[in-house]
Amino acid sequence: MASFATVRDPLNDHLLTPQNAALVIIDFQPVQVSSIASRPKRELVANIIALARIGKLYGLPVVLSTVNVDTGRNQPTIHQITEVLAGVEPIDRTSINAWEDEDFVRAVKATGRGKLVMAALWTEVCLVHPALDAIREGFEVYPVIDCVGGTSPEAHELGVQRLVQAGAKPVGWVQLICELQRDWNREKTTAGFADILFAVEGH
Repeated sequence: MASFATVRDPLNDHLLTPQNAALVIIDFQPVQVSSIASRPKRELVANIIALARIGKLYGLPVVLSTVNVDTGRNQPTIHQITEVLAGVEPIDRTSINAWEDEDFVRAVKATGRGKLVMAALWTEVCLVHPALDAIREGFEVYPVIDCVGGTSPEAHELGVQRLVQAGAKPVGWVQLICELQRDWNREKTTAGFADILFAVEGH
C-alpha cells in the first residue's frame, strides 16, 4: 500500500488543510465558560485546549478575540488557551457579534484563508452571529461543535441547527486533526498529532 506520489493541492483542496484554513477562537473567558450548561465544563476546556494545540501544531493563522476586557467588565481569555497560543494578541471588542468589529473582521480577512475553523462561547450567540456573517461574505465556516457550548442544551442545539441551515460545516476536533494530518508519512507533525489525540481523556 502506498499514498499517491503527488499530494493534492493544499490550497485548493475541498477538505481542510494547514494551508487553506484559519482558526478563530472567540470569547473563551471565565464568565462565559462558567455559564455553559450544555456540556461539562472540564470537557469543554479540555477540548478547546486540544483545538488550540491543533492550530499551533499545523501553523494555522489564529484570530483570538475577547469582549469587554478593555472596559473592565470582563476577564481575559482563560489561561489554558493563552498558554498554548502565546504571542497571539487578542482582539478586544464591545460588540456581541465579533463580525461587527472592524479590527476583528480585518484580522480574519488578513489571514488570506477561505475556510474558517471557529469556536466561540456561547454557541447560540458569539458563534452563530459571526459565522452567519462570514458565510454571507463567502467564507466556508467549520464550527467545532465539541469545543463550544450554550446556556442550555436546547440553546446550543438551536444554534447548531441555525448554522447548518445557513451552510456551515460542523466538525469535531478529532475529525479536524485527522483531516489536517491526512497521512502518517507527514512526519513533521506525526508526534504532535499523536500527543494531542491521546492527551484528552477518552481518546
